[in-house]
Formats: sequence, structure tokens, C-alpha cells
Amino acid sequence: MTTYLLLALGVLVPVAAASLVVLLRAGAAVLLPALVAVGVLVVATAVFDSVIVGTGIVGYDPARILGARIGAAPVEDFAYPIAAGLALPALWHLLGRRRSRP
Repeated sequence: MTTYLLLALGVLVPVAAASLVVLLRAGAAVLLPALVAVGVLVVATAVFDSVIVGTGIVGYDPARILGARIGAAPVEDFAYPIAAGLALPALWHLLGRRRSRP
């Protein structure tokens, strides 16, 4: 049976690995703001997911989640904002380098 954890890790692991390679090569000036952004996204996810899960707008099959939660949100929910918080700065860095600057 597929669980939310397997789906989340299937996204997070390859995206984070590729993004971290780019961010580490880019240096602290790119890496540190990306890590701060990830922290902000995790806090925002904890707040907003707790609201939507706590009010019943979104629900999870208890048999398909680990059971660990941050607020009311299952930990599996945090894979996507972490992946986005790493991937977007990495892509920005890669695509920005290719532009010719006057």
C-alpha cells in the first residue's frame, strides 16, 4: 500500500539532492537565503496546514500516514515546501547564470 510518506519522499529526495548540489556549489550567498526560505516555508506550512487539517477541510487516512504531526499537520506534508524551498533558488541560480548581462 502506498503511503503519503513514500509519495513525499519520492519527490523530496531527488529534488533536494539535485537542488543541494547546485546550492552548495553556488556558495553561502545563495545557500543561506535558501535555507532561511525553507525555514519560513516550514513555519508557514505548520500554521496553515494545522488550520486546514484541524478544521476538517483536508483529511488524511490514518492508515497511510506515520502519525507524527507538527501541529495538526502530518509530517509528510512538509516534504513539498522543503522541496520547493530548495528547488526554486537552485533553478533561479542556474537560469540566472545563463542570461547574458549587459
